[in-house]
Order: sequence, then C-alpha cells, then structure tokens
Amino acid sequence: MAAGLLHATGDKMEHQMRQVSEMQMFSSSSASSSTLTSPMSSSKLRKVSQGLSRTMDEHSGVQRKTSAVVESFSQVQKSTHIPEGESVPDFEEKLRPITAQEGDNAVFKAKVTGNPQPTVSWERASGCLLSDASTSFCDKINNQYILKIKNLTLGDADVYKCITSNHHGEAIYSVSLIVTENPALDFKKMLKKRSVEKREERKPPTEEEMLKILAGADKKDYERICAEHGFTDFRGILKKLKEMKKKVEVEMVHVLKPLEDITAKADTNVVFDTILELRDPNIRMHWFLGAELLRIQYSHGKYEVKQMGTKHMLCISGVSLSDMGTYALQVGDKRLSARLNVIDEPLKFLSDFKPQKVTERQTAVFEIRLSKKTDAPLIWKVKGKEVKRDEKFEVCLSEDGLTYTLKIKDVKVSDTGDYTISIGDLTATVPLFIERIPINFTSQLKNASVKERGIARLECEMSSKDVHIRWLKDGCDVTASRRYIFMREGKRAEIIIEDCELTDEGKYSVVCTQDNDSHEYVTSAYLIVDERFASVKSGMSDVQCPTGSPAELSVVLDDEKVDGMWLKDGQEISEKSGVQVFKQGAVHKLIFTGVTNAHEGKYTFRAKGAESEALLTIADPPEIDSSVLDLLGARPVTVKAGHTATIKIPFKGKPPPKVTWYKDGVEVTEDERTKVERTADGTSLVLSRCIREDSGAIMLRLKSDCGTAVANLHLNVIDHPKPPQGKVEFLELSGKCIKMKWKAPRDNGGKQVTSFVIERRVTGKKSWTRVGEVDSSTTIFSNDNVEEGQAYQYRIRAVNTEGMSDPLETEEVRAGEMIEPPGMAPQPQVSNITKDTMTVSWTPPAQDGVASVLGYNLERRKKGSNMWLQVNKELLTDSKFVVDGLVDGVEYEFRVTSVNRAGAGSPSTISNAAQAKDPIRAPGMVRNLCVSDSTNSSISLRWTPPEQGDEPSGYILEIRPEDAKEWMKASKIPIAGTGYTVGGLQERMKYHFRIRAVNEGGLGEPIELSEGVLALPPPVAPRFNLHGKLKNQMVVRAGTSLCLHLSFSASPPPVVTWFKDGIRTTGREVITSSKNHSQFLISSSQRSDSGVYRAHLKNDYGEAHYDVNVRIADFPRPPKNLRLVEEVPGTVTLQWDHTPDLAADDDEGAHYVILKRDTSTASWFTVAERVFSSKYTVTGLLPGRKYYFRVIAQSSIGDSDPLDSEEPLIIAKEKECISRLELKEYASRSRQVKPSFLLPLKDHAVHKGHDCTMSCAYQGMPTPKACWYKGETKISDSPRFWHSTANGVCTLVIPTCGAKDGGKYTLVLENPLGMAKCSCSLVIFDKDDKSLLESLTNQANKDKLIS
Repeated sequence: MAAGLLHATGDKMEHQMRQVSEMQMFSSSSASSSTLTSPMSSSKLRKVSQGLSRTMDEHSGVQRKTSAVVESFSQVQKSTHIPEGESVPDFEEKLRPITAQEGDNAVFKAKVTGNPQPTVSWERASGCLLSDASTSFCDKINNQYILKIKNLTLGDADVYKCITSNHHGEAIYSVSLIVTENPALDFKKMLKKRSVEKREERKPPTEEEMLKILAGADKKDYERICAEHGFTDFRGILKKLKEMKKKVEVEMVHVLKPLEDITAKADTNVVFDTILELRDPNIRMHWFLGAELLRIQYSHGKYEVKQMGTKHMLCISGVSLSDMGTYALQVGDKRLSARLNVIDEPLKFLSDFKPQKVTERQTAVFEIRLSKKTDAPLIWKVKGKEVKRDEKFEVCLSEDGLTYTLKIKDVKVSDTGDYTISIGDLTATVPLFIERIPINFTSQLKNASVKERGIARLECEMSSKDVHIRWLKDGCDVTASRRYIFMREGKRAEIIIEDCELTDEGKYSVVCTQDNDSHEYVTSAYLIVDERFASVKSGMSDVQCPTGSPAELSVVLDDEKVDGMWLKDGQEISEKSGVQVFKQGAVHKLIFTGVTNAHEGKYTFRAKGAESEALLTIADPPEIDSSVLDLLGARPVTVKAGHTATIKIPFKGKPPPKVTWYKDGVEVTEDERTKVERTADGTSLVLSRCIREDSGAIMLRLKSDCGTAVANLHLNVIDHPKPPQGKVEFLELSGKCIKMKWKAPRDNGGKQVTSFVIERRVTGKKSWTRVGEVDSSTTIFSNDNVEEGQAYQYRIRAVNTEGMSDPLETEEVRAGEMIEPPGMAPQPQVSNITKDTMTVSWTPPAQDGVASVLGYNLERRKKGSNMWLQVNKELLTDSKFVVDGLVDGVEYEFRVTSVNRAGAGSPSTISNAAQAKDPIRAPGMVRNLCVSDSTNSSISLRWTPPEQGDEPSGYILEIRPEDAKEWMKASKIPIAGTGYTVGGLQERMKYHFRIRAVNEGGLGEPIELSEGVLALPPPVAPRFNLHGKLKNQMVVRAGTSLCLHLSFSASPPPVVTWFKDGIRTTGREVITSSKNHSQFLISSSQRSDSGVYRAHLKNDYGEAHYDVNVRIADFPRPPKNLRLVEEVPGTVTLQWDHTPDLAADDDEGAHYVILKRDTSTASWFTVAERVFSSKYTVTGLLPGRKYYFRVIAQSSIGDSDPLDSEEPLIIAKEKECISRLELKEYASRSRQVKPSFLLPLKDHAVHKGHDCTMSCAYQGMPTPKACWYKGETKISDSPRFWHSTANGVCTLVIPTCGAKDGGKYTLVLENPLGMAKCSCSLVIFDKDDKSLLESLTNQANKDKLIS
C-alpha cells in the first residue's frame, strides 16, 4: 500500500512541479509589469515542493525538511501621475534564496530605491508571524535592509517577502528559505519521540475526526498523520477526501457570463470577455486556440490578457484569417469556448491614381491607398521598367500599411512618361507631364566699350545649361562667322572679338531655345569701338657718346597697339647704314651701331596723339699723356718746409672735364696757401709755405660725362723730427743710478734721426743741464751721477740733419727711496689690573717708514686730563710693559709711539680707560627662575640676582626645544634686567630654559627650570571684546545679509555655540569661528530670521554669552478680507483685517494707503494716506459710477501687495424720497422768463487723474433744457461725463481727468423764450508743471464773457 501511494503521489507531484516551473517562468517574464499575480500562492508552492522533496527523501532513506527554490518580484503603481524627480519603489539590490541547515543562521539583505523614501517590512508568505529569533534592521552605512533569523528550525522554512512602499506604489520581492534537517539534531528528536510514544498510549480517532484533521494538511503528510494518530483505514480515508474536494471544486468557479462567438473584419481588434465568480482568486487560468495553449508573454503584443474585477478578457490585435478558430478559457475544471470568424474583403484601390503635371526640378508624388493591408509585393514601373529605390526615387508606406507613395525627386524632361503601380491583380497607369522652367538670364549681356585693336568680350549666364544658343549682330546670325570666337561652358556663353575694328561696333544678341518649349529667350547689348590714341609713357633723353660707340634712343607709349615714325632734324629717317628702327610692344627704339659726326642732330618720334624729342651729341673722355703719368709715379716730388711746391699736369678731352685735386683721399680746397689753376689743356696745384703735414699722396681726377682720368704722385716735405713718443719708462731708480727708456719719434721729418740728447734738472729748479747724448740706434740711457733720495726731472730730444725736435719731458723721479717716521701703532690693550699696577701690550705698526722700528715710547694720563706722562726712560724694545706706581681707584689711559731712524711716528689710538683696582670675582648662581607669562609664540621669564660673588653685569639666557640636545642663546648680548620674553616659538612646543649671571670676572653657575614650558597662553575664562562694534539691537532689511561678528579672548580657545530664541541654530546660516573671532552669517535674510541671537563661549575655565536682538524689516504683508459697505449715499466704508506687520507695531511708520479706480479708466488714484485703523470711509463718489477699491500696507521698507475689491461697487443714484404726493391744485399766475445765468461757469485747473466738477446757477421759465459741449462736440449723452440739472443749478462732473479732457466747455440753456450760453476753460496739469500753475494764477483775474 505504501508503494502504491508513493507511486500515485509521485505522479501527481511531478505534474504539480511542472506547474510550479511554468509559474516561475511566468513570474520572470512578467517582472516588468505594473502588477504581477502568481497563479499559485507561495504557501501552496512551498507545500507542493515540500511534499515532493519529503517523499523522495523518505524513499531514499534520508529525512530532511526543505522547500523548492522560489524567487519572484511584483510592483504596483498607485499614482496615475508621478512628478519629476519622484518614483515608485524598486529593488536596487535584490534578495537571494537561501538554503541553510537546521540550527544555522540566515540573513536576507535588500537595497531599495524610491522617492519619497519608501518604508520596508518583512512577511512570510504562509501568513505566519516572524519567529522570535528573527530581527530586522537597517544598515545605514551600506543603505541595506536586513532580516536576520538565528538558530533556524524546520518551521522557519517558508517564502519570505520584502515589501517596500510609498504613496506612489509598492514593490514586493519574494524568496524562499530552505531549511535542511541536521542529522545530529534529528537523531536526538527521534530518540525522544520514541520514548514518549512508549509511555503514552492514545485512542485512534474516528473517521469524521480524521477527515477534519486531514482537511488542512498537505497530501504528502496524509500517511504520516494517519500513522501518528493510529488510523489504519488509509485507503478509505483518501476516497472520502477526494469526494469532499470534488464537491468543493465544483463550487470554486461560477460563470456569470460565458464567452460569445465573434465575427470581425480582417486587421481589426477583437476582445473575448467573460464574467466569472471565483472562490480562489489565485486559481490558474489558461487560454487556448483549438488545442494549442496561447503563450501570451511570447506573442509580441498579439494577445493580451486583462482583468477588471470579475471580468476576464482576451484581447487580439490585428486579426487575420490565420486567427480564425475556437478560443477556450480553462479555469480549474471549467472550460469556456467561443469561435472567432474573420471576414476578408477583396483588395481594391480606395483613391484615384491621377495624372501628375509637375514643374521641372520639382518633386513629383504619386499616391495610392488600398482598401486593406496585404502581403503581396507592390511594384512601381516607369515606361515599362521597374523602379529601383535610390536617390532619384523614394518609395514609402504609411504607418497603417494602406497608403503607398512614390516620390520622383528633381524631375527632368527625361522623366516624362507613363507610371504604373501593380499589386496582386490590381494595376493602374497614369502619365507624368513635365512643365519646362522658363529660361532666365541670371547674368544679362552688358554694354561694352573697347578701344580700336583691342579685345572685346560679351558674356551672359542662363538658368539652365540644356539650351540652344544663336548669336546675332545687328539682327544677322553670326554664329558661323570665323571673325568671332564663341565660348560655351555650362550655363555661361561668351563671344570674343580680337583686334577690334571700328566696323565691329553694333548690337549683339543671344537667342536661347530649349526642347519642348516654343519660346525664344533673348538678351542684347551694344559694343562701342573707340578710336585708339596713345601718349608717351617714357620719353627720350639726350644722348652723348664717344665717336664709334653704339647708341640708342627709346620711347615707351602707353598703348602697344599704336605705331609711329622717326624724324631727324624734321626729316623722316629711312633705313640706312648704321641706323636700325626697332619696335617691341609699346617700346620703340632707334639703334646706332657706331656713332659718327653725321649722326649728330635732333631726333623726333611721332605717333597718333604722342611725340618725343632728344639730341644726340658726340663726346670723348678726358685723357692724360702716359709719359707724364710714368714720370709722376717714378719718384716723389720733394720740397723743404717753408718753400712753395707747384705741380702741373697737362690733359685733353671734349667737352672740358671737371678738375679735382685730392690729398690722402680728401678733396683739396683752395685757401691762402693752396691754389688750383685750370687751363684748356692742363691744370696746376700750388702749395705755398709747405709744412711737414703737407706730405702725402696727391691725386688728380678729371671727370666728364664721357669718362674719368686719374693721375697719382707723392709729395715729400722735409723738416726737423718730431719729439720721441709716449711716456718715458724708468728701468732703475736707486741711490746710485737712474736708468730710463723711450720710443723713437713717430715722424723723423723726412730725414734719418742721427742721435738723442738727454737733459735733467733738480726738482724745484728751472735750469736744465745736458747729461748725455746717445746714438739713434738706442733708446736707453743710464744716469750714474745721482744723489740718493734726490728727486729729478728729465727731457729728451731727437736730432736729424734739419735740426733738433721738441723735447719729451718725464715726470719727477727719486734716486732710491725716501725714509719716513714709522706709522701709527694699533690701540694698546690693558690687562692684569691691580690697585697699583697694570700691564699694557701693543703690536708693531703696519708701516715702518722704510726703516726698521728701533723702539717704543709709552705714555699715560688720568682719564679726563690733557697731560701725558712718558712711562719709560729708554726706548722699549718689547711690545709689553708693566706700569706701576698707580693710585688705587683712579682710571688711566695709555698710548704708544713708534721710533725709527727718521724719528718718532704718530701716537697710537688711546686705549680704553682702566681703573686701578683688584680683580672682580665671577657672580654666583641666579635664584628663583620662573615663568611669568606665556602665549602661543612666546614665553616670559623672571628671576632674582645671585647672592654670592660680585654683582653681575648681565645674564645669559639659554633655550632648548624638547626634541633638541643643544642649548641656544635667547639673545645675542647679555640681558641687563631680571626678566625677558622669548618670542618666535612654535605653538604647543615644550621648551627648557637655563640662565647664568655674567660680569667682568666671568660666568656664574647655570640654573635650569625643573620642567619644560609649553608655548601656550595662561588659562583665561572667555570674555567678549566688543568696543562698541556690535550693538544689542539690530535692524536688517530682508534680502540683505545678516552678519554678527564678535571678537573675544580666552585660553584655551572656547567652543562657540550660536542660539536663536534659546534654540541652537541649525538652519541656513554660515558660522565661521577662529581663536579670537566668530561670525554668524545669513547671506539672504528673511522675516522669519528675526529674534534674539546668543553667542555662547565655553572652555574649561568658564563661559560667557552675548545677546543681540535682531529684527528683519521686510515689505509688509497685505491686509486681508476687504469688505465694502455703502452706509450713506455717495460714500463707501471699507473694512479689512489688519496685516500682521502693522498689528505687531514693529515699524512705527507703518500705515495704510487707500486708492480707488473708476471702471472707465485703468489708473488708480489715491484717496487717503497714513491710515492707521482697519476702517475708512471714502466720500465724493459719483452716483451711477462703478468703482474698484484697493488697500496697500506701507512701511519704511516699501509697499505690500495690494488688496483689491473683487467686484466693482455701483454707487446708487439719488432716489425720490416721496414717491407720490397728492397736493391741492394751485393755479399760479403765468410767469415766463428767458434763460439767463445768475452765477456763470468758472475756469478750472485740475491735477491729472483727479475729478473735475463744473457748476453754475441760472434762471428761466419754463425750465430750460441744458446741453453741454466740449468745443463743438455735444457731450450731454456721452457716458464719459455725468451731469445734472436741478433747483436752478447745472452741474457737470468729469471723472479722472486726462490730458485729452482739457479744452473749452460750453453750457447752452434753451426754452421757448430764448437761449443762453456760458463757457469756461479746463486745464489739466502734472505735479511738476510749475510754469502752467504760474500762468493760471496770472489769468485768475480776467473777465469772462457770457452770451
């Protein structure tokens, strides 16, 4: 029995597992839909899979409790419209199914998204509550929601749902938790269970009780439950259960409306619908076409299943013949079916295929619409050939698949023809006609003017290149003439006429034609040929040339087309020997190969409109006889200084050349010593009283237009030599000899130097003595006859045959060196001082005066005295001396004088004063070293002087950072006082200090602080440093920045906290704090920022606070609830609710402004200002008018938004108080009066925008009729004005006067007895129109004319 049950159960489980797998495929494919409904509940899924797993495990001998792996997702959107930036909840990081062993822990993690932030909850699909061992929390660091289940049991196996939701929708993700049995734990349970079973004996239940027990259990557990309860009739109980379930299943589906057959046309949409009442909303449903299951999710939108309450629908889009058949809905054991019939109409053309006429270059469009969609191919043909889709032809189909379009782009004449469309058995053909584009001349022929023999060009450009062209001249066709050159390039056409003649002048035309166009298109222009004249661009110049040389005359005209002729002395030149006429372009030349005397004369070149003349003459270059040149170059011309030199050179040349003489390359100019003589065949240069400087190279240059000749010679003027050169160099200066050297003279005077003469004199004397003469071959001389130490001066002369040169004098020199007294010795030093002796030491002087120092003299004096006493009796050879015999307590000064053979030198610098007394002892140890103050960068110390030793002259303070080993001096010089501040320290660094006293006796023992000192200020409680910068009350305008800046002092730096109205600020402010400052900043303040702001300082040594009352002044808020009440005729009372800003009385000047506006104008006018109450009565309103009213709150900051009345208020007209009054008839005597004015109209001046009221008094009987005029226009009936006539008074009211209302107003009164008129002027002015106000004042006294 067990084996049969296992087999039956296994078959059924396999079927259920296939359903589970189908459900999972459906879930995965529908995860993106807005709502996903599983065909089987998660609890049922878990039970089916558990039953299969347990049965298989029992069959294999291994027991475990598990569940099939389930993973599903659903999402529901609640809002129809989701604002931008918000979204429906979704899972960014999805859950994963978990398989764990009994006793382990399980953790589910999910990361969700959505805006607004969704809420997250956890549930079990079975409906059971979460176990006590499970905890759920949010990991804010990783932004994850976590469900943690500790110490898993078999009862924890279930499908767990993570539900996240906000007001836009909900998302659910479900995963399974599989718990496998732990064999170790399972063995213990079995032992325990068996022991209990042995002790307990239960009575088997009845069949009815067993049916109740099995009714809520899974089928897989039936056998186990029966065994546990001791029930043995297992087969009988299964039959009973099946019968019970069939009865229940029969009632599970109730059909309210069955499926109905549908007949539809092809390509339409159909819907099968049925109404079902289901007991189990999760019951599975399947749609079939025939026997084939419809795969809805894979139909690509062909099929769609919808549900609206109890109505279930199958939507089929675009039905075709293939969709015909029987459609069935399987719901449990119920099967509903209906048939779909599709009617297919024959294919036909719905629109006419019309011929097309299109202008050339446009796009032709053929369009045809079919009666239905078809799969048959559509073919377009033109002239029998199938159209291929390319850049020329475009074939397209409409979105509904019924309209086919063929577009022919850029149509040409060749596109003309029949176009055919074929689809299935349907064919249609229509022609396409092309209308040619008229030819336009984008560039017309233009009139041209050309000179004779020039090139003429006429061109035009057409709108098309496919045209035929003919050229006409004066109406005659010249297209075939060879006289012209015709050019054709694309749309351009050109005619070229070369070497134009006067006969080419005339009218030229272009005639254009095109295929399939009978029109001729013509453009014309005139060509004018002007007679050619030339002008000389570059004329001839006179020419000179030597006999037999070539020559050339040249003329350049401005036109190369013009010819000319050459004339000589008025006669035309014919071709003859030696003359050649040449022309190249615009250049005309006359060339002579060899010029003779016969060619000399005047030459003329003539052309049409041009003429040029030039002279041709013969000229020979200057020439000097070669024999003369040889003679001058053979030897120089020599002359003695003071004599006259004459140089004469003959020459020849035509015309006479220019004569120029040069000396050493410089042109010679005539003066009193220099003369240049010229003759027809020669020239002379005469130099009088020659000097040595006249020597040099002489050159004669002869120059004419024909050439140049040059003659060179050398002139030598002899004289006595120049002095020897440069500075004399002394080779030896000793007490026995003076040896000197010099350089030979630069100029020897033209003769060889024979010798040098040397003279000398003793310094201070005037006479010179000759001491020697040397040959010219040497420039060195030694004078042995000298006196040591004596100073001399020498001079040297050069000698030649012409005489002696000027002398070269030397500087003063001394024979040997001069002996001087020694220099000043350095300052002497005093040491080893006692009360009666001192030791004075010194060093030798730097200069000993050439002779060695023999000794020293030491002197002393009392400080303040001028009398020096020599200490030594004999010269001191040592540099140290002990002075004794001093007086105790007296200060002494010393100086030293050096002595050599020349005598005593200058005394040395005076030594420092020294007091005669016994030596001073070094000071003792400094006492009481301590820290007096400290800051972030400095430490102040103080101490007490030492008690032992002599009095110190100062103190040496040393410092050492904690991380250093060496001590450093805190000051460069000893500290004079008993306190010192060390600056430049690093903040929070620890420093060690030691100090020692110092005096002349030496250094005392150091004393060091026992501990290091930190560079920090001493502890100070917080306190504010205001100095009047920040007041307790502040008023800030809204929109500007609110800045509270406070300075304070505290050590260590305090913690700064800002409060507003007692609450710590955490809003829009920016707080900046430093050690000594804090700033509270709101960049754009608002009214809500008003309040009391408190800055609170606190450190370890105290706390302080400072309050600032801030008021943010803003534009007032508008009043509310405006109410209008007309209590008195012609007045309106306004009432409103106070604006909060005025009620709060924050601004003393806050008030209301009342304005009104007539419906006939758009301008508002002020009624009242500075109204402080919430009620105001407006007067002066015109009856019958409609008014709007406005209330504005106003403060020192500005105006609030206006509060306007919603509807206009109509001012009621005056009503008759007595509707009916019965009086006794009174027969008055007849009294008739002609109309007249008792009080006439007056002129008015009204401010623009205000009302104007005109009135006058009259009399007349019967009562006259009143008519008002503005200028010549009657205004009595105009709605713009209001007028009344009662009790002898006529009144005209002009509301809200504008500039156009100014002018002359006239009142006309008329009755049967006559008529009367009265006029006045109305002037409208603005506030600033002062000149008008003055003129109105001046006219106030003028008389008025009344007619």
